[in-house]
Amino acid sequence: MNYDLIIIGSGPGGYVAAIRASQLGMKVAIVEKAELGGICLNWGCIPTKALLKSAQVFEYLKHAADYGITVNGGTADFNSVVKRSRGVADAMSKGVQFLMKKNKIDVIAGYAKIQPGKKVEVTDAEKKVTIYEAKNIIIATGARSRELPNLKQDGKKVIGYREAMTLPELPKSMVVVGSGAIGVEFAYFYSTMGTKVTVVEFMPAVVPLEDEEVSKQLGRSLSKIGIEVMTNANVESIDTSGTGCKVKVKMKDLEKIIECDIVLSAVGITANLENIGLEEVGIATDKGRVIVNKMYETNIPGYFAIGDVLPTQALAHVASAEGITCVEHIAGLNPEAIDYKNIPGCTYSQPEVASVGYTEKAAKEAGFELKIGKFPFSASGKAKAGGAADGFVKLIFDAQYGELLGAHMIGANVTEMIAEIVAIRKLETTGHELIKTIHPHPTMSEAIMEAAAAAYGEVIHL
Repeated sequence: MNYDLIIIGSGPGGYVAAIRASQLGMKVAIVEKAELGGICLNWGCIPTKALLKSAQVFEYLKHAADYGITVNGGTADFNSVVKRSRGVADAMSKGVQFLMKKNKIDVIAGYAKIQPGKKVEVTDAEKKVTIYEAKNIIIATGARSRELPNLKQDGKKVIGYREAMTLPELPKSMVVVGSGAIGVEFAYFYSTMGTKVTVVEFMPAVVPLEDEEVSKQLGRSLSKIGIEVMTNANVESIDTSGTGCKVKVKMKDLEKIIECDIVLSAVGITANLENIGLEEVGIATDKGRVIVNKMYETNIPGYFAIGDVLPTQALAHVASAEGITCVEHIAGLNPEAIDYKNIPGCTYSQPEVASVGYTEKAAKEAGFELKIGKFPFSASGKAKAGGAADGFVKLIFDAQYGELLGAHMIGANVTEMIAEIVAIRKLETTGHELIKTIHPHPTMSEAIMEAAAAAYGEVIHL
């Protein structure tokens, strides 16, 4: 069976690449060992956002009186919340099935292994092996929860993000190890549902890759809702011999034992590269990631790789963009290479976090002279009216040329606001042009214009 393109993995990198290739007239097949849509649609981005929405609704109910509304009772049915999340994920996966049929893409169920000569060996559920051939092959096998030697996951007491989405009952207490996006989102969800949550972070602040001011603000917000945050802390060991877990945490010269029902490991991801034929084909890797050029070509002609198997940002929108760029290159369209310095990052806790570009610290280290503007949501009419005054927008400009070097936001709905900044940076819009860009009132997005004005001493509402 010959194809123009075979893609291994149907996550947001793989299925998007398949659709774009079909649009460009290629005969395409996609190989998937589990559910269409990959981790993102089935066990990541989408179902977690469904869980978080349920938590947000529950939080609204608990604070209804703040809005002048009296609610009698109101309890969270944890199993129904999980069921809703799974229903949303199933619907999205079915949507990908529809898109595959619509675009005449062959879906091959089974475990794929690449072979020399642009061949793919697929073993199906009945252990039947079929060999497929293609002019080009894209590896898009994604990643899984990373395991540390002292944080082995058993799937019951010590779990990863996948198990965290389908626990049979709400735990009374949980330790979340790691405070990146996954750790913080689950910490917020379980805390809002009623679990006593402790976050243990090795670095000096939560969401350690974010701007320092954002990290501090989120730390305060998590503490405000009852989450215990332990930074500069390391999990030494976990004892699961009893009914629950005893987590030994070391902080400088202090050791502490935390007892809990569940430990959630959120310490990063590991690329799915084992037993897929990389060694047999001779594809080069480094530090557990595939080495590619700007068009996602590996060192072996005809073999490409995209998404979480690369050393680029492990984000769904990055994988999709890489898939489209890769396929357009294969088709000879000469696409523009992705600018990895202009990739938005989002964390969907409450408050949300969104950022793109340089942090203040990184911009200073790069030698830029800066103009920095901040606008707090406490001064925003829309934020105050919505009962969401926590947080701010922070913009970092190059003082010499007015280039917007970075943006950092924390607050309600900021994940919906960051795309404006990405477009501004793509179009090389200056600070003065942004100030003169009229924003609608009242909106949360006005804070972007006001923060730009603050950087240049022209802010009105501060």
